[in-house]
Amino acid sequence: MQTIGIDFGTTNTVVAVVQPDGSVRSTRFGTDDGFRSVLCFWSEQGRAGEALHHAAGPAGVGAYLDDPLDSRLILSMKSYLAQRSFTETRIFGRRFTLQTLIATFLRAMAQAAGFSPGEVHATIGRPVRFAGELADDAFGVERLRKAFAEAGFAEVSVVLEPEGAGWRFSRRLTRPTTVLVGDFGGGTSDFSVLRFTPGETVRPLGHAGVGLAGDAFDQRIIERVICPHLGRDDIYRPMGNDLPMPAEYYSAFARWHRLSMMRNPKTLREIAETARHASRPDRLEALAELIEDEQGFAMYQAVSAAKTALSQRDSATLRFSHGRLDIAEPIQRSDFEAWIAPDLARMSAAVDAALADAGLEAGQVDQVFLTGGTSFVPAVQRLFTDRFGAGRVTGGGELVSVAEGLALIGAG
Repeated sequence: MQTIGIDFGTTNTVVAVVQPDGSVRSTRFGTDDGFRSVLCFWSEQGRAGEALHHAAGPAGVGAYLDDPLDSRLILSMKSYLAQRSFTETRIFGRRFTLQTLIATFLRAMAQAAGFSPGEVHATIGRPVRFAGELADDAFGVERLRKAFAEAGFAEVSVVLEPEGAGWRFSRRLTRPTTVLVGDFGGGTSDFSVLRFTPGETVRPLGHAGVGLAGDAFDQRIIERVICPHLGRDDIYRPMGNDLPMPAEYYSAFARWHRLSMMRNPKTLREIAETARHASRPDRLEALAELIEDEQGFAMYQAVSAAKTALSQRDSATLRFSHGRLDIAEPIQRSDFEAWIAPDLARMSAAVDAALADAGLEAGQVDQVFLTGGTSFVPAVQRLFTDRFGAGRVTGGGELVSVAEGLALIGAG
């Protein structure tokens, strides 16, 4: 039976396979290491009536871009795993539980990766703390297991994601080493303190995590740069009283796993009614237009591109245009870092908690290994270089290290 590791992520899913010689190789999906964690559904009229179709990963993105108005794009499924409030959704009139959506995605991912779920032993990752303010971690793990079972995976082991990254990193080590692993995904930031002794089993010393990461940084950019163009700071005057714009419009709009849910008649009617009394109705109309025309994915691509550029330069320009909205706004890295300062503080507190759980001081950590796309953000890097010293902080394989480590753990 083939041994694989699966890092099911908020944004991307990575699969690593143990080779006959004991080495591990990540599966390539075209030119990418990861398989985009999205599903797209659409309905077509056939001889037997309406038929519901779906596609996942890059094919799902392509299907959505071909016809965004008559399709439904499902994003960030992992963000809902530990949310008891999310039980089901309806897609073109059909009921889907969260675990069924994830199972549908996993089957498509397995097919693209070239394996049968029932013929592999899969070691899958889970965050230390799931995303969401009211996250129930045990419930999240239970639903994750059920989704994999529904997808047909017969043998599944669940391991903390930073432990997976730590196992991969341990292959570099030649002497006993205490390592702090920081794993930064789209929805969660997780930390594990591990003790590696060559020739012996890895010993976990402490763990902590926080339910925010790269998506939260995107959210800050949307709040500061895009939402003002959509009326967030304006007023409206129902019955002659000046009131601030309803905050819930913009809090949902800035979170891409909630944005797609705004495309419903009730929300759009409320926005249209608010626009009738707004000081700048055109801005509310632009908001409704973005929601109705399913422009969330395109907007988040533009935001992500600006965030990536800010990891490489001191300034970047966010460019996004649709209908009456046309944004070309420069962002200074210093401003971006001020916006994400509260998020960085929560990450720093989680590092403190991991060290406390391990019963260690920062000086007792020999190496710090950072992985995940958000680890490239300079302000995130500084959290660790300032505390542990640049000489002790390293990275590598940022997009594949968790999956490859999970596969190594599965191989024993």
